[in-house]
Amino acid sequence: MPRSRPVYLNLFKIRLPLPGIVSIMHRMSGALLFLLLPLLLYVLQLSLASEQGYAEVRAWLDLTLVKLFVIGVIWAYLHHFCMGLRYLALDFDIGVDLPQARFSSKLVLAVSMGATILAGAWLW
Repeated sequence: MPRSRPVYLNLFKIRLPLPGIVSIMHRMSGALLFLLLPLLLYVLQLSLASEQGYAEVRAWLDLTLVKLFVIGVIWAYLHHFCMGLRYLALDFDIGVDLPQARFSSKLVLAVSMGATILAGAWLW
């Protein structure tokens, strides 16, 4: 009997469906938010500590690079929140069929990106 050889999987050639891609983005946004939590708490503490701290944080928010960073954090939060609602619906067996899963994945992307664009326009 011939021995079966291990299968070589090229991860760059595997094509994930949209629900899989959105699921990976959910994990990445959660990890990003977790890693940025100390920085975000520090900035919140600085802004609430004194008037000078608040003025310093406001001065940081006038920088273009910081605005882009904040927009990225807003997207991570909104995507993670919307995807969490999708997973909650999946826990109740709502949207588990493939067409519904694809639609809800598109909806998560559209809502999170649309809300991020609105928040970014308000921030800018």
